[in-house]
Amino acid sequence: MDALDVARWQFGVTTVYHFLFVPLTIGLSVLVAILQTLWHRTGDEKYLKLTKFYGKLFLINFAMGVVTGIVQEFQFGMNWSDYSRFVGDIFGAPLAIEALVAFFLESTFIGLWIFGWDRLPKRLHLASIWAAAIGTNLSAYFILAANSFMQNPVGYRYNPDTGRAELTDFVAVLTNKVALITFPHTIAGAFLVAGSLLVAVALWHLIRNRDSTDTPAYRFAAKFGAWVTLIAATAVVITGDIQGKIMTQVQPMKMAAAEGLYTTESPASFSVLTIGSLDGSRELFALKIPYLLSYLGTGDPNGTVHGINDLQALYTAQYGPGSYTPIIPVTYWSFRFMIGFGLAAAAIALLVLWSQRRGRTPNSKWLLRAGLAMPILPLLANSFGWIFTEMGRQPWIVFGEMLTRDGVSRSVSLAEVLTSFTAFTLIYATLAVIEVKLLIRYAKAGVPDVTPDPEPDDTDDTDRPLAFAY
Repeated sequence: MDALDVARWQFGVTTVYHFLFVPLTIGLSVLVAILQTLWHRTGDEKYLKLTKFYGKLFLINFAMGVVTGIVQEFQFGMNWSDYSRFVGDIFGAPLAIEALVAFFLESTFIGLWIFGWDRLPKRLHLASIWAAAIGTNLSAYFILAANSFMQNPVGYRYNPDTGRAELTDFVAVLTNKVALITFPHTIAGAFLVAGSLLVAVALWHLIRNRDSTDTPAYRFAAKFGAWVTLIAATAVVITGDIQGKIMTQVQPMKMAAAEGLYTTESPASFSVLTIGSLDGSRELFALKIPYLLSYLGTGDPNGTVHGINDLQALYTAQYGPGSYTPIIPVTYWSFRFMIGFGLAAAAIALLVLWSQRRGRTPNSKWLLRAGLAMPILPLLANSFGWIFTEMGRQPWIVFGEMLTRDGVSRSVSLAEVLTSFTAFTLIYATLAVIEVKLLIRYAKAGVPDVTPDPEPDDTDDTDRPLAFAY
């Protein structure tokens, strides 16, 4: 073990941990805005209750996301200074805009929304949550644009004198074809998480408190969340299909690694299950669907998909000796876990809708258990999706330009990285306990009472004791 290994583990752990909060924040910001819009348009009290209820869960999650995101960016200069020096000219622009515009927009208007109840005009207060939601999604786009440069470098030139990548076309960076499809795919995944949370919480109250006066609110939340989950799952599949075709163009090794495809095939079959050797160097057993991989990768059932061995030989000739193959078991299984957990959440959403057909109220304990698992499933799908995205790019930190081993800070020792890794892990574990306890506590509390306070008593106080008059 050396500093590079620990730095990679630290970045991976903190990134995955941070991204547990991101999709819920992105999705809930919009769903809370929609709920408040329904209240504003209809005046129905149940929408106001749901707005304040899920809005509180959104704020808890938003606060945690901000804290963990700061550490995420801090690591670039701490453990990856050579990488930061190489791409600083490229990353600086989108990350600066994200901080100065998108994050400023969301944080400012979230503050107005929190403290603006009964103080701001209804329309202005409603506009505040929509502005915060727009800022949250804009923030995601600029960050994804920076990440997409690592997957498909565009809009730059390499300066051999400084050893840095220099920005030449900022528009090209923002319109990188990887970013243009990764953004809707990520947003769809965020709504998959948020919709699942709506269902889980509402379903718990529906089954545990069947005679509650708030049952109509929970019934709507369960149906609304289930439909959001199903629509988001459909969007994930469509955008994922497009993303797979673009990935085959710009990172053919990643597609080959996702399928455990060692030799070039035309047409290529999709691997439902492949068992390889322990070192991931060859296939031992495979269950495949003919023609499907060619279609997923190229749009043509007879298209050519390059294999790992052929691409390794090509990259060796192009970039020099070395291994350009990612860890195959990691990419293969993370790709399948991503798909499987996402589809499982969609299946439970279908069951929830079926259980409420013709005005029925769900009462199955098995459905309750499945519903409580719903938010966890798309969170796992999102996490495995990012593990696949980043691990499938290895050994590159910037594809075709910089190897991961060349991006680590040279002055940071193994002991220093281990110290920060241990500290961050303990802090994050503590934050995780706090986050889960807060979410469970406020989720169990149920929708708040929004009945207006009674008017003050203005009767004559002359007959009351003096102490009370004061």
